[in-house]
Amino acid sequence: MTQKNENTITFTVDQEAEIRDVVTKVYQALSEKGYNPLNQLVGYILTEDPTYITNHSNARALIRKIDRDALLNALLRHYLGV
Repeated sequence: MTQKNENTITFTVDQEAEIRDVVTKVYQALSEKGYNPLNQLVGYILTEDPTYITNHSNARALIRKIDRDALLNALLRHYLGV
């Protein structure tokens, strides 16, 4: 059974910069291996199943360092420009 984190999460500029760096590196690694990076990242975000992300260039370990809630928050903030 998974435990749900209901604590308030605060995001900082440094954390968003780290998330941007990780997502960029993971995107590049997926592209290099011939995957569709957007489809793979969406699959990972929806399921949190690390097998959507290649081990190439240590991408899987990198993406797992980022909390999924933090990743979604950063993506939405960027998309909405807030």
